[in-house]
Amino acid sequence: MRLAFLLFKYFPHGGLQRNFRRITELALERGHTVEVYTLSWEGWAADHPNLTVQVVRVPGWRNHTRYRQFARRMQDDMAVSRPDRVVGFNKLPGVDVYYNADPCFIERAQARSPLYRLSGRYRVHAELEHAVFRADARNHILLLSEAEKPLFQHWYATPDDRFHSMPPYVSADRFAAESSTARGRKLRSDLGLDDDARMLLMVGSDFRRKGVDRSIRALAALPDGLRERASLYVLGKGRSAPLMRLARRLGVAGQVHFLQGRDDVADFLFAADLLLHPAYQENTGTAIVEAIAAGLPALVTANCGYGFHVERAGCGMVLPMPFEQSAMDAALLRMLNHPHPQTWHDAALRYTERTELGARAEHALQVIEGPRYGEAAA
Repeated sequence: MRLAFLLFKYFPHGGLQRNFRRITELALERGHTVEVYTLSWEGWAADHPNLTVQVVRVPGWRNHTRYRQFARRMQDDMAVSRPDRVVGFNKLPGVDVYYNADPCFIERAQARSPLYRLSGRYRVHAELEHAVFRADARNHILLLSEAEKPLFQHWYATPDDRFHSMPPYVSADRFAAESSTARGRKLRSDLGLDDDARMLLMVGSDFRRKGVDRSIRALAALPDGLRERASLYVLGKGRSAPLMRLARRLGVAGQVHFLQGRDDVADFLFAADLLLHPAYQENTGTAIVEAIAAGLPALVTANCGYGFHVERAGCGMVLPMPFEQSAMDAALLRMLNHPHPQTWHDAALRYTERTELGARAEHALQVIEGPRYGEAAA
């Protein structure tokens, strides 16, 4: 099949981008031709005879303006090139399959100022979301978070049969193995952390949305002695300057480390004492299931789509919503003082054995390779 994959931006360490890459690689392994159209491409050489990447140039200074122009350009281009399937990794009109990595935009917008709903950004994102989820659209939707389905259906009356639930995706290197403990110890040694140090970890781009400020505040709220032995390591892409200003104001700047995107994330998962994921907004939270696969206990907020995995596994704590900083502060202290943290580690690995955590690309391609919505199977 000749597949067209459309996404706004590709960069190496984003959760959506990693899933896009795995689906692309599996499609190529199966003999498909993949044509990628994007506004920005960074960090993947993509050297394969059946893969082409076209960086599309469109006018506009603001992201939402460029997204609208990209959407219009793609509708015109797809009408001419007529690939077998058009797959959108962002909300775009005219796709055959949409990979739903983002939460319901219009639902989240209701909590914002009425003036925001008059803005150009709101109009563009609402327009793109409506194009995908409206009741009479003829596309499949790869649903990453079951919690979002009723929200989309509330606003758009999207039929049930267009949704296809996807399992989490955890890359093979994140799963605990015989070498994991040694790799974790080596990384701790490289970072200058002794056995008594407490290593807190956050993984993910868009630091504000992931709640890095909440983690910094919780770190600063730890009692003397424990606070001095704790450090927070943040891996991903985002603006760290305002968060470092917060850390300096709270007196923990020397214990907060932004390392940007890394290729050795697995070693950090094996080395850390605790994953923190107190997100303001999170459709899924791939880092949460990666931590479970690695045997790393987690402290997460209940609004994370994958937060229920921590609850089911019994490998950490889930903070209720609405979020309260004092509740996170108390939970972090409780977890760091837990007398038997190994029980969380063991529970995570038991859960990994009985739960499908690595086959999302295979499930996605079953839908992509299948008939278009409304067509009978061949």
